Amino acid sequence: MTSIRIVIAAIAATLLSMPAWAQDKDKSTAQQERMKSCNAQASKKDMKGDERKAFMSDCLSADGGKGDQKMTAQQQKMKSCNAQASKKGMKGDERQAYMKKCLSD
Repeated sequence: MTSIRIVIAAIAATLLSMPAWAQDKDKSTAQQERMKSCNAQASKKDMKGDERKAFMSDCLSADGGKGDQKMTAQQQKMKSCNAQASKKGMKGDERQAYMKKCLSD
């Protein structure tokens, strides 16, 4: 009789935890779909390097890449200058000098 109770308790515990498994699966699937979508958009725009990283970060954020509306003017300028430097393939001292000039304009 005791073994039947143990089996019933184990089955009940398994059944009660199933909705939690389903929720975790849905969350990962939604995140995976967002990742696929963002990745496809970045590829379509032929983005590479820092520009792609910045785009992917924005796109994958909770607000779906609408963070520009919440950014200060300085943050928007920094993002723009960074993207331009990436497009030009600048690195090291050249990039630092460009960023300094771009941000001061």
